Amino acid sequence: MKKKLLLWGLVAVLAGAGAFTYKAGLLPSLAAEKKTQPAPDATPKLQASVSVVRVAPHAFIETLALSGSLIPREEILIGPEIESLRVLDVLVEEGAAVKRGQVLARLVPDTLDAQLAQNEAALARNAAATAQARSTISEAEARLKEAQNAIARARTLKESGHVSEAVFDQRESLFKLAEAQLFAARDGLKASEADRASIEAQRRELLWRRSKTEVTAPADGVISHRRARIGASAALVSQEPMFRMVANGQIELDAEVPQAHLVRLAPGQKARIAIPGNGEVDGTVRLVSPAVDPTTRLGRVRILLGNDPNLRVGTFARGEVVIAHGSGLAVPRSAVLFSKSGPSVQVVENEIIETRPVTLGLAEADKLEIRSGVTEGTLVVAKSGTFLRHGDRVRPVVLPRAIADGR
Repeated sequence: MKKKLLLWGLVAVLAGAGAFTYKAGLLPSLAAEKKTQPAPDATPKLQASVSVVRVAPHAFIETLALSGSLIPREEILIGPEIESLRVLDVLVEEGAAVKRGQVLARLVPDTLDAQLAQNEAALARNAAATAQARSTISEAEARLKEAQNAIARARTLKESGHVSEAVFDQRESLFKLAEAQLFAARDGLKASEADRASIEAQRRELLWRRSKTEVTAPADGVISHRRARIGASAALVSQEPMFRMVANGQIELDAEVPQAHLVRLAPGQKARIAIPGNGEVDGTVRLVSPAVDPTTRLGRVRILLGNDPNLRVGTFARGEVVIAHGSGLAVPRSAVLFSKSGPSVQVVENEIIETRPVTLGLAEADKLEIRSGVTEGTLVVAKSGTFLRHGDRVRPVVLPRAIADGR
C-alpha cells in the first residue's frame, strides 16, 4: 500500500514539472508573437467631399400656382321680350362677333299684324261713336235751350193767370228731361273718349310687341351658345334663352385657391396663364372672393384675360400669379433644413460644418431668399442632410452657378 502511494506521488510531481516546462516555453513564444504585430496606423482619415454653393444676390419673383376653367366675365342671356311667337329666321351662329342693336333673329309677326288690324277697326268704330256722341250732345243742348225758354214763358203766363198749373208742370218736366238727356249725351262722349284711350293704349302695346319681333344684341360681344331654331316657339329668357353672349368678348379664368393663400392675392396682380393649344396669355387678377367654401376650404379667384378671340369658354387652364418680387440673397431650396426650431443652413468655414439658423423671405420654385444668418459669398452645403453634423470636417467642392441653379 505504501508503495502505491509513493508511486502516485512521483507521477504527480513529474506531471507538474512537465506543465511548468510547457508553460515556460509557451510564454516566450506568445511574447515574441506580440512583438511582431504591426503598430496601429497613425495616418489621419480622408475628409469627405461636399458640394457647396456661394450665397449670391438674386432678383426674386414669387408666384402662386393655380388652375381652373375659362368663363365669360359677364354672360348675357338673350331671348324675345314677347312670347308665343315662332322663330322666322336666325341670322347669327355661335362664335359670331356682334354689335349692340344688331338683329340676331326674327319672329313671325302674323298674329300681331292681325291684332293691329282689329285695333285699327276698333279705332274707326270709336271715332264714329265719338262723333255721334258729340252730335247727340249738340241736339240735347238745343232741346235744353228750347225747354228753358218754354218754361220761362210758362212761368210768366202762370203769374199773369193765362196758363194753368198743369201746363206749367208739363213745361217743367220737359225742361228736366232735356237736361237729363244732355247729361247722358255728355256721359256717352266721356265713355267714347275713354274707349278711345284704351284702344290707343292697346295699339301702342301692339306696335311695341310688333317691334320686338326682331331679337337684337343688347351689347357688343360674342355669341357663345345658340338655342334658336327656325319654326320653334320662342320662349322667354327665364325659360330658355335663344342666345348666350359673352359681353364685349371678355374671358377670364375662374380658379380656386386654398384659403391660406387668399390673403396674398389682390386685384391688379399680374398673372401668366398657360392654355393648352393656345400658348400663354397675360392676365390680371380682377376679383378675390371674400367667401370660402366651408367644405373644401377653397376661395374663388377671377383673372381677366381680355377679349382674345382664340380663347374658348370651358377650356381648362393653369398659370401663376405674381404675388411678390424683390432682390435678396439666394440659396437653393435643397440647402435649407426645416426643423421644429426653424429653418437653418449648413455653412462650411475652414472646412468645418457649422449649422446656422436663418430667416427666410421670398420663395421661388428652386430658390429661397435668406434675409439673415449668412452673407454674400458664404459657402453653404447644396443639399443639406442628416449625414452631416455640426463640427464635421469636410472638403468643400464649389458647384458652378448653372448647376447650383438647376440648369
